[in-house]
Amino acid sequence: MTAIARTPDDMQEDFSTREVAQRLGMAVRSVQLMVDRGELQAWRTPGGHRRILRASLDAWLTGRGLAPTKPAELAPADGAPQRLKALLIEDSVHYQNLVMLLAQQEFPDLDLHTANDGIGGLVMYGQLQPEILLVDILLPGIDGAALVTSLRSQPQFASSELIFVTALDEQQRSPYAFALAGLPLVHKPRLVTDLPPLLAAAVQRIQARQPQFAG
Repeated sequence: MTAIARTPDDMQEDFSTREVAQRLGMAVRSVQLMVDRGELQAWRTPGGHRRILRASLDAWLTGRGLAPTKPAELAPADGAPQRLKALLIEDSVHYQNLVMLLAQQEFPDLDLHTANDGIGGLVMYGQLQPEILLVDILLPGIDGAALVTSLRSQPQFASSELIFVTALDEQQRSPYAFALAGLPLVHKPRLVTDLPPLLAAAVQRIQARQPQFAG
């Protein structure tokens, strides 16, 4: 790891590996490996702890089409319902556009974000903490089943509504049965008819658990 001269003001802008792991929705060890591979730049405190440069993290995020680090957004005004966030992890631009069109027509108050691959999806999940997650089973980098298995280790994932989307038929889906069991799934040829009622049911469950999202 390259030695980096830092001023006291600079140091306040940098992050611990745990803070970066929380921001990216990854394990601390995964962030440490990113530093070892040179994907993130870091320096060590006198006590030997790593501090990751904010500029390095921002460059990594923007290089993947993600928003750089920023202060937390202001909370909504008292009495104003929050907007539900949804994240679609799907590598097909066609299906991204189709889901976005359906969401705009049926759920105009839903903030829908998209990621093109599994790794970017994990990072965006950590950043957004969406209430609804839509995941394609087959993704570049990490398949949807492995991605969901990874997310299950995060306590905050327990409150997320999950919907799988796939072009695979029932036989082709059998290798992923361990991750799909008991979860809603939309076959892509039936996306237009089957996704809206599943989203509506997910929204209702969230509103029942979290009144701040009720209109």
